Amino acid sequence: MSGSMLKNIWLPYTQMQTCNNPIVAELTKGCKITLRDGTELIDGIASWWTACHGYNHSYIAEQVQKQLYKMPHIMFGGIIHEPAIKLSAKLASLLPGDLNKVFFTESGSVSVEVAMKMAIQFWLNQNHLKKTKILSFYGGYHGDTMATMAVCDPDEGMHQLFQGILPHQHIIALPKTKQLQQEFIAFLEKYHHEIAAILIEPLVQGAGGMLIHDPELLMFLRKQADHFNILLIFDEIFTGLGRTGSLFACNQANVVPDIITLSKALSGGTMALAATIAREHIFNGFLSDKENHALMHGPTFMANPLACACAIASLELFDQYDWKNNVKNIELQMTAELEVCRKLDIVKDVRVKGAIGVVELHKIKNINLLKNRLLDHKVWIRPFGDIIYLTPSFTITTAELTKLTQAIVHTLFYG
Repeated sequence: MSGSMLKNIWLPYTQMQTCNNPIVAELTKGCKITLRDGTELIDGIASWWTACHGYNHSYIAEQVQKQLYKMPHIMFGGIIHEPAIKLSAKLASLLPGDLNKVFFTESGSVSVEVAMKMAIQFWLNQNHLKKTKILSFYGGYHGDTMATMAVCDPDEGMHQLFQGILPHQHIIALPKTKQLQQEFIAFLEKYHHEIAAILIEPLVQGAGGMLIHDPELLMFLRKQADHFNILLIFDEIFTGLGRTGSLFACNQANVVPDIITLSKALSGGTMALAATIAREHIFNGFLSDKENHALMHGPTFMANPLACACAIASLELFDQYDWKNNVKNIELQMTAELEVCRKLDIVKDVRVKGAIGVVELHKIKNINLLKNRLLDHKVWIRPFGDIIYLTPSFTITTAELTKLTQAIVHTLFYG
């Protein structure tokens, strides 16, 4: 690391002593990033999956500008506003079942913390004082705050230093086989009395390794949650808003969780916003004459009007173009163009789901070198762990996507 531009900056997920110098972005448009030196990159990851409609969408910009001059922010304690009213109603109309009670936050991690807090307090309010644990799965990732670190895969790597410090939660194998399902049921028979909720990223476990599972697994979890009187939380921060091919991943299983979390693409990649949405019976579990039965949580910038305006505009855009067909075409193209990577001994797996394409290596020996080689192809792709992945905007062109897939293929075949 060198250069004055990093004198005062601390980068995320980065060993600052050995990292590459970061690139400096100057402007964005569509699926492209222009750097300070004029270099143009095709963005293969849509800024951590947020820019689902591409960067700088004119409709979102127009709505933000209107809201900026009306009211950029106001506290949400005792005061509400039209953007939050409209957005909560829109989300309730789009989500399945009676997921209609919306609690706004500013980040995905916090929205999951709120979901966990809701689940535990739901039982505490009913005097079920032992149901205080969250059950999550290996391969899962739910955030970097203290409570969410405790429900991430402990072997994934990012949070290993905190083992023994974090509150103990139950983390077990995802029940993807008949044998594991039997073991899962046996585990619940033993521990259901202390488990408040099951927490899962539906269809694709994202930052824990882009691991894909079938919709039937979600149906199995719903059935067992109901049988053992446990709540079910879907973390759709990554999978929600079209990424897997349906508006929400849970749509593909026809399963309604008790609580769902959204963020990332919620505002179309424009502003920080997240939401934790609960079903009616969860919300009703907090109604009481006792003040301490209320949900005592309130981020300062929750339901920020500007961010809500972004989200309303982004959700409206889903009705203005055939994004489902776009995602299907992206899936087909990535499947065809990444398949050749299987020929390499260094490649462990190639998998695609919706607008998610993954090439998993047995081991990435020098991740900084790999990032530089990809940059040489004028693409922005950020490998992590042992995977190289693509999560492009739904508006990406065929030619742009080919440039991304060929950058991966050429880098792996020729270095």
